[in-house]
Amino acid sequence: MKLKRLFWPSIGLVTIVFSVWLLLGELRGLSLDEIGDSLSRIGSMNWLLAVLSAVLAYAALAGYDRIALQNIGRSVSWLFITVTSFTAYALSHNVGASVLSGAVVRYRAYSSRGLTGAEVGSLVAICSFTFALGTVLLMGLVLMLKPDITERFVDVLPMAASRTTGVVLLALVALYAIGSMLHLRPLKIRFFVLAYPRPALVLQQLIIGPLELIGAAGIIYFALPEVGNPGFLVVLGIFLVSFSAALISHAPGGLGVLELLFVTGMPDMDPADVIAALLVFRLFYLIVPFAVALLVILLFERSQLSRADPPSA
Repeated sequence: MKLKRLFWPSIGLVTIVFSVWLLLGELRGLSLDEIGDSLSRIGSMNWLLAVLSAVLAYAALAGYDRIALQNIGRSVSWLFITVTSFTAYALSHNVGASVLSGAVVRYRAYSSRGLTGAEVGSLVAICSFTFALGTVLLMGLVLMLKPDITERFVDVLPMAASRTTGVVLLALVALYAIGSMLHLRPLKIRFFVLAYPRPALVLQQLIIGPLELIGAAGIIYFALPEVGNPGFLVVLGIFLVSFSAALISHAPGGLGVLELLFVTGMPDMDPADVIAALLVFRLFYLIVPFAVALLVILLFERSQLSRADPPSA
């Protein structure tokens, strides 16, 4: 049992070490001064747009929880949903094992609003599926328009895709939407069960899921210079591949994995500019939210303690 608990953290650690080793090879000769110069060249408007992109991403993440709560028939205030979702994702993005760490935060918060453990489990599953649905939808669109994008990763990832792959991905999304409209029974494949929410919720998933990913990719896009910039669609595609790989790696914050794939996927840009943009992404999407989330957890636990131990008369 102890070995089982250590398995995924060990995988994450090995991934970080291996990715950093490969990344150092890519960045050989790059100095901190060059990265600092790249950061200093980011204009004030681009900083503002990067911040707004981060706000869009976390606002959409709150939409994940709201969709899930509607699906299980629970009503919770918008403010509580927003704070809980923000805290859960800010923590899980940094700690790793996002499903588990996010579930712990959500259970602690939503159980105080009367949700059962089973309901919180369903909520987490729906949130994860909404993210996956948004990723599949956007990746399908990117491959339709930029079918050669995976060729950028041939040196580090054993993967290949084409416009046909994009059509297949979009067809899967369409089948999910059609299944909802036809009120089909849940799809069961061994231990996997896919229940079709009502069409109104599926529509929300198809809007909010992509919005979160677009916002997150926007942070990086706006922090990149115009020279050599391949455009938002390519940056989005690279982000989808690298962020998905980072999640699969179980490396906390995707450390090393994200940087390696972005530097590899953008060979026409100065690596210093790419690393600087990723530092901005880590600041606004990971570090600042993590610091705020820790404060929120502290205040929440303090309020729960004061409720449990009211002052004596």
